[in-house]
Amino acid sequence: MGRGYHGPMKYDHDLIVIGGGSGGIATARRAAEYGARVALVEAGRLGGTCVNVGCVPKKLMWNAAEFVGAASDARGYGFDIALHGHDWARLKAVRDAYVLRLNGIYESNLAKSKVTLLRGWGSLVDAHTVTVGDTQLTGERIVLAPGGRPHRPKIAGAELGIDSDGFFELAQRPQRVTVVGGGYIAVEIAGVFAALGSQVTMVVRGATLLREFDPLLIEAAHEGLANAGARVITHATPTELVKTPLGISVHLKGGECLEQQDCVIFATGRDPITDFIGAGLHLRRDERGFIEVDEFQQTSVPGVFALGDVTGQYTLTPVAIAAGRRLADRIWGGMEGRRLDYQNIPTVVFGHPPLGTVGLTEPQALAQHGDAVKCFTSNFVPMYHALTEAKHRTRMKLVTVGPERRVVGVHLAGRDVAEMLQGFAVAVRMGATKRDFDDTVAIHPTAAEELVTMR
Repeated sequence: MGRGYHGPMKYDHDLIVIGGGSGGIATARRAAEYGARVALVEAGRLGGTCVNVGCVPKKLMWNAAEFVGAASDARGYGFDIALHGHDWARLKAVRDAYVLRLNGIYESNLAKSKVTLLRGWGSLVDAHTVTVGDTQLTGERIVLAPGGRPHRPKIAGAELGIDSDGFFELAQRPQRVTVVGGGYIAVEIAGVFAALGSQVTMVVRGATLLREFDPLLIEAAHEGLANAGARVITHATPTELVKTPLGISVHLKGGECLEQQDCVIFATGRDPITDFIGAGLHLRRDERGFIEVDEFQQTSVPGVFALGDVTGQYTLTPVAIAAGRRLADRIWGGMEGRRLDYQNIPTVVFGHPPLGTVGLTEPQALAQHGDAVKCFTSNFVPMYHALTEAKHRTRMKLVTVGPERRVVGVHLAGRDVAEMLQGFAVAVRMGATKRDFDDTVAIHPTAAEELVTMR
């Protein structure tokens, strides 16, 4: 094992990776660093969902939306600032140019790592064979990291709407927008539109947005969207979209109809891409079609591994990267037992306000630990808003368990929480207690100090 590793020479490669997203590229490069002969197959743009139609362009759009509030806030600090409209087309152009540059950087990095890149649709023939057009590759091991594609509901007129990928293709900002879905993608898209001036209606199947998040964050999400002028319709599903001379009519179950919509966006989850897998290769999948893997990313077929969105395990870019690098460390780097621990994974919803979470929610902790759970909360106006007209609040919750008050969950809503959560996620992973938090000297004046001064 280690650098200079080579597997059986009866195969063209030690590793073939199908999918050039963040997870696939991370796996390929790490394996190649150990000396493995690696080929990566990708039909589309390098970087996958995250770089092209996910995290990266989403964060840029969120940044743009944040300037609306920042301009208003600046007046409270003595600045005479007025916004004279927003050029969506210009933002799209510079955003797309930035993403294109990242595509090139990914390709350059693959070349530096001596990973062979094959452009085209890869088909998995058997446990050691992949075809790309007329080219056939063989590999000792194969990693599947193809990602997913947006799900569209099967309703009449669905083609009149766009999906979350299509959001990034919009040449102009639509004025009246319906966002179907209540997950983090829907909340982020709705927040951008509302901040930039669109009239937004969210159609949510369940009782709340972000139903798997802590109640504190759910409340903050609803309040933030309401403050931005967005309407949230719960217990609702679209039954039909109809094109009219004045726009799109969105018919909802129960009889309500949203008239004259300029754009309807389906943000109803993503489906795994698996139609490249040969019919004779019986990879076990769950009822939703996601490829099942064990704790080492091993599928039901020996030598074939899967990671990232195609497995349905925490569909987050850093998760796919971490899983891929650990897999390469174990197989080609000699790190026996190396694998990703899927507990205590932090994440942030870039809404307005941003929402950060790591560990157990309060309901989850109560279900697992009952009366041993004690929560600590804080709700305050951060100092940033001391002089602003808007008084957006920051909310925080620590979920603790047992007599030692081990911190098993941290949930944050408000300004700058995305940056402060990363360090506290380390503390949770290390098993920190409330006393450890209390014994840490606060940094003043900050919002983050509330996490170490909570009573």
